Amino acid sequence: MKTSKAGIALIKTAEGFRETAYWDVDGYSIGYGHHGATAGQRVSREEAERLLAEDLERVEAAVVRVNPRLSQNQFDACVSLAYNIGTGRFGRSNTALLIAADATPRPELEREWKEWRLAGGKVSQALVDRREKEWALYCRTTAGSLMLGIAAGVLAVGAASLIALS
Repeated sequence: MKTSKAGIALIKTAEGFRETAYWDVDGYSIGYGHHGATAGQRVSREEAERLLAEDLERVEAAVVRVNPRLSQNQFDACVSLAYNIGTGRFGRSNTALLIAADATPRPELEREWKEWRLAGGKVSQALVDRREKEWALYCRTTAGSLMLGIAAGVLAVGAASLIALS
């Protein structure tokens, strides 16, 4: 599964673009939150896009390992979360354990999801806002899955009607 354009837009908006390397919690980052930069390093938007695409491949694989049966919106939200907190922390988290067991949006999963709001040991409003957007995306039914559900319902009603007429 691949991150959709909407998922990428969420990540890019939340991360912001930085042309010059900046100190993040555990090292230098650059572009759209790409880790492993060095002090003073600069990057063009095109290079930042390439780095993001490479990073997303790794993050997507980590999310698929947690639960390969996610909807597109659930997948995109998980990729955004894992991109932000790191694939190792995501994979070992209670959030991932809950998603692996049952991807259905539910209160205990929402609580765990929204716990990822600290930066430097303090609540970050930017992370609170990001988690809200991710959770809203996670809970959103895709038009495709909604249409499949409607089609299945119509087929079931039609089949029941045929049986009743027989």
